[in-house]
Amino acid sequence: MKPSPRLACSTISLQHLPLADALAEIVRLGFEHIDLGALPGVCDHVPEDLDDDEVEAIAATIASSGVRVRSVNGDIGDLNDPHPDRAARDHHLDRLLALTARIGAPALVLPCGALQQGPISSLDEDLDRVAAELARAADRAAAHGVAVWVESLHHLRLCWSRERAEALHSRLRDADVRPVLDLAHVVAAGDDLADVIASWGDRIAHVHVRDASAGDFNRPFLTGDVDFAAAVAALDAAGYGGLYALELPSAAYSADATGALDDAARREKAALIARAADHVSPLLTSGPPSSTIPSKEHP
Repeated sequence: MKPSPRLACSTISLQHLPLADALAEIVRLGFEHIDLGALPGVCDHVPEDLDDDEVEAIAATIASSGVRVRSVNGDIGDLNDPHPDRAARDHHLDRLLALTARIGAPALVLPCGALQQGPISSLDEDLDRVAAELARAADRAAAHGVAVWVESLHHLRLCWSRERAEALHSRLRDADVRPVLDLAHVVAAGDDLADVIASWGDRIAHVHVRDASAGDFNRPFLTGDVDFAAAVAALDAAGYGGLYALELPSAAYSADATGALDDAARREKAALIARAADHVSPLLTSGPPSSTIPSKEHP
């Protein structure tokens, strides 16, 4: 079965392959859209020390594959760090924004704080700091003609729960930074997925699809507790008409949890992505049309 046009594949799902090979596999599996992984130490399809030549090389690789890019999933450091290297952070951000614009993606996705649930200073100070950094990034993004979105509920980060995510949203009311909903992180936090979707409503910019159980956001697909049909129905009811992206990191399928896969495991991983697409695609046939779905002319 060809994946639904509303179903993208994150290159994080093929983090064990070089970018060109990952794109070739994504195309072979029938996907038209991708999320591009740019997470240092997780997915190195975009180098951390990105320069202009690498921006052009990545853009050429993507163009030759024929896929369209829904988002760049990046990380510019801990946004709740009270003493960041400002020059280094701004340089990294500006290079990622330049890449986002160059490949025709509408947005750069940033995380919601450091990879720890506890604050660095106090919770209020950390949330204020993350919101300020996201608003600042959104201002810089506007100069490139793109947006900044935030994965505002991430089970391993500062905003690990609905309560924390919505506290961050309240601080972003005056900034044009929309949330990315990851189904697995909501379930891992023990929050009610339908309630979260109803609460976030038409602010949801994009959806990541993966499986989870309470306390474990990295379950192999269909071995966790995410009710994908109910989630899509709730998103339809909320008026969401955008894309969904399969994000299935190799660590969930690797015996040593490093993401390294041998040839047999690579073949099995590709088969698992195809099975996940076969499961999710039929759920996406009745969603409302929306201008948030990229067109052929404008990714």
